[in-house]
Amino acid sequence: MTAITVFSKNNCMQCRMTKKFLEEAKADFTEINLDEQPEYIEHVKALGFSAAPVIEAGDVVFSGFQPEKLKELL
Repeated sequence: MTAITVFSKNNCMQCRMTKKFLEEAKADFTEINLDEQPEYIEHVKALGFSAAPVIEAGDVVFSGFQPEKLKELL
């Protein structure tokens, strides 16, 4: 399985929903909080996104809480 990275921010409902979905699915993922680690903001912008959460798993990158796409990753 491809490593899943969730780029999140504080006070972000879609970020919380995405992390909860992955936790309930017992998925192994890495969270990078952009408020606490701003050095990753340029990386997220380079992927073409300006809103959290951004989910990156290999060649698959998308933004927002998207349960169908998360299921495909699992």
